Amino acid sequence: MTRHLRSETDPAARRRMKRARVINSIGLAMTGTVLVIVLITKFVRGAWIALAAMAVLFLLMRGIHSHYERVRRELIPLEDLVAAPSRNHAVVLVSKIHAPTLRALSYAKATRPHDLTALTVSVDEEDTEALRAEWDRRGIDIPLTVVASPYREITKPILDYVKRISRESPRDVVTVFIPEYVVGRWWEQLLHNQSALRLKGRLLFQPGVMVTSVPYQLLSSDRRKDDGDPAFRRPR
Repeated sequence: MTRHLRSETDPAARRRMKRARVINSIGLAMTGTVLVIVLITKFVRGAWIALAAMAVLFLLMRGIHSHYERVRRELIPLEDLVAAPSRNHAVVLVSKIHAPTLRALSYAKATRPHDLTALTVSVDEEDTEALRAEWDRRGIDIPLTVVASPYREITKPILDYVKRISRESPRDVVTVFIPEYVVGRWWEQLLHNQSALRLKGRLLFQPGVMVTSVPYQLLSSDRRKDDGDPAFRRPR
């Protein structure tokens, strides 16, 4: 109100503002007096809890404000961040050849990266050989890279592969395409996409790495769609 009072030129409006400011000041003084009296007389009977809660809320709000301010300063663009990367290396994660994998391969290819490879982690020799045979039989024109994992670990070999590309080409960007199921029931989410979520969480902390989720809607996801809009219906 004081800010508006400085810029207000109408005498009648200024009088109303001054009157309102006086009334607010009296109300503030009376509220403060009551607060002090209650705190003094009821401190040991529980008023200290209100004081403690107010202090905690104040510190919490101040911490949140400091966090947002720190993030705002960190997000100010710098000149050396404006330049586009020299090249884009695309990596499509493959566990088996099915519809989500083929969709991810097609989408990655459509982005026209500098180079494109399909990456799979070998945790079982027979499964890997079967995947190679199916890959060749289908005539997929994207190279399949196999990284070994003797301890049946999936996340670390993929991270090592992506880090190696980043080290060899620090000015380039690596885009990792991850096929993901879209389900309609909460318990289905617990049964699917867990490995993808863990891997995505690790990849997001890697500088120069972009993570792209390629969704594939399972039939159960139809219950979450608008049946009246044909654009939301899953192709059969």
